[in-house]
Formats: sequence, structure tokens, C-alpha cells
Amino acid sequence: MSRPLEAGDRVLFLDSKKRSYLVTLEAGGEFHTHSGFVPHDDVIGRHEGVTITSTRSARYLVVRPTLSDFVLKMPRGAQVIYPKDLGPILMLADISPGLKVLESGVGSGALSMTLLRAGALVTGYELRADFAVRATRNVESFLGTEATERYDVQERDCYEGIDGTDFDRVVLDLPEPWQVVPHAERAMVPGGILVAYTPSITQASQLRERLQKSSFDLAATVEVLHRGWHIDGAAVRPDHRMVGHTGFLTHARLVGG
Repeated sequence: MSRPLEAGDRVLFLDSKKRSYLVTLEAGGEFHTHSGFVPHDDVIGRHEGVTITSTRSARYLVVRPTLSDFVLKMPRGAQVIYPKDLGPILMLADISPGLKVLESGVGSGALSMTLLRAGALVTGYELRADFAVRATRNVESFLGTEATERYDVQERDCYEGIDGTDFDRVVLDLPEPWQVVPHAERAMVPGGILVAYTPSITQASQLRERLQKSSFDLAATVEVLHRGWHIDGAAVRPDHRMVGHTGFLTHARLVGG
């Protein structure tokens, strides 16, 4: 059941050109642009999908942000994994509620939020304390306190080892994921899945070479491209711009010692 928008909710204001603005509603607050302002009180108590008019007659559609929207607009210090790769990571890692996931290279928390919303129990290793703090704040901001109860971020170097022997999944966003392979072998349950995001194909190649010498099997590497289409009546064509290369996704399963 849809609930009315409340103070503290995050919303998107979308203008006539579909430009979006992420706003946290506050009683007595105001949303300002060059096209005038909208009092937050005009939005609080309404349902998402409402259209609000500013003091200079600009119209804004108001909706709650999706996870994809939030990932692209949330506070961040590190480059995030883009939504086009986050969905495939969930499928390649076969994430489901209750799985224990070790994530290393937490960054600003985009992947963490995706794993947590799928129901996983996430232990995050992050070298930078400021990134760890920001990731935790972003998770709580979008998913709420309940999600943080399933989220344990530690200031740790995954290259030096992994504590525990019962992780179902290991998901990596690191420059040298091959260094983690021997640690993952010891930390994962049989049949566990490792997924690594790497910007360059040389990184993916070096990871694959290391996986061949390990207890992992069924390794594969994919790249996901995202191309939109312009559809306006009889005018139908691919968009002139597309989200092309961002990174390579390598996955493998732990099959034996």
C-alpha cells in the first residue's frame, strides 16, 4: 500500500526536461531552483506521483527515488559501480536472503545497498575509514536502520586475509582481486561463488589465470553494455549516447580442495 510522503523521506523532483533533483523533505523546508521554489509542506502528506508548481509556475513531478536513482545521486567519494552492472552482479552471484557475503572495496556503498536489499548478510572490508563511514550512512539513509543490522563494515585489507570460513559469496571491487583468491578458498563454503568487478581486461585476465590454479571452476567473464532507444511516434532509433564500457564481471565457483 502506498503511503503519503513524510518529513525525512527522500524524493526526486523531476522538471519538464526530466532533470532530477534528490531532496530530503523537511517540515518548513524549501526546494529552490532558478525556476522559483516549492515549499516542502506542499509535498508532505501527498502521495508520490503528484505534480507540484513552483512560485514561478514551473511544474515538478515528485516520486520516491529508486535504488538506481539513489546510487547515481548519493554522496560519494569513490567511483560507484553503475546500476547496469549492479543487477548482473546479483544474478551472477545468485544473491538471496540470508546468504553471508564478504564484500571488499566497499567505496560509497552502492554494491552494499544492492546486496542488502536482496536480503544478504554483508561483511564489508574497506581500507579507508572515511569510505566506510560514508557507505554506512548511505545504506542507512536509503534502506533504513534494519539494513545496518545486517551490515558490518570493517577497516581491513582483504589482501591480507579473510576472517571466517562460512561465507557463501565473495564480491570484490579491488585493483588486484587475484590476491584474494587463496583467502577466498579458505573462507568460503563449497559451491560458493566469487564475483569480481574490474575496470580493465588485463585485470580480468590476471584474475582468470589465478583462478585456473585454484579450487575455483566454471569461471567466466562478461561485459554489460546499456543502450537506450529513442521512440517518438514513427521516429525510432538507438539513442546517440549509451553507457558503454564500465568494467568486466568475472565469476567462478568453489568446487573442491
